Amino acid sequence: MEKISTPFPDVWLIKPRVFHDNRGFFLESYSYKKFCDIGIDIVFRQDNHSKSVKNTVRGLHFQINPGQTKLVRCVVGKIWDVMVDIRPESPTFKQWWGVELSAENFLQVCIPKGFAHGFSVLSETAEIQYKVDEYYNPQLERGILWNDPEIHVDWKVESPILSTRDKKNPSLREYLS
Repeated sequence: MEKISTPFPDVWLIKPRVFHDNRGFFLESYSYKKFCDIGIDIVFRQDNHSKSVKNTVRGLHFQINPGQTKLVRCVVGKIWDVMVDIRPESPTFKQWWGVELSAENFLQVCIPKGFAHGFSVLSETAEIQYKVDEYYNPQLERGILWNDPEIHVDWKVESPILSTRDKKNPSLREYLS
């Protein structure tokens, strides 16, 4: 398992070791011990799985107090995974970064608390699985506007399909005020 740095010091790409043969492939997508060996000591408490169609944009979502660290991977298709630093005291506050995650590249991204997260679907369908270190709590769920004019996320889709909630989320400025 390899930990790869990103433009955010606290966000990591994880590249698992994949064993291919004539039957297909095998990989360990998560091992607490191996994550600790590469310096990521996080206990995940819940797994989530979602399926979406092409051009869907989900996000930008997060939980407050204490927040959630996420380990995200795409198991079917291809997504553009996006995170935004929403920590006002951070030197990378309001900056975003995206990475393509796919069933073919096996990459995972570990996103810490203090980041809003979302993704867009680049393939006909995509399924993502993600682990979180805190249980889902609807009272702590928050979101910021997917197309916040101060952040300028490039979602890599022409005509996004959005939930009603994601269309109505506040801008980051509105959320923080």
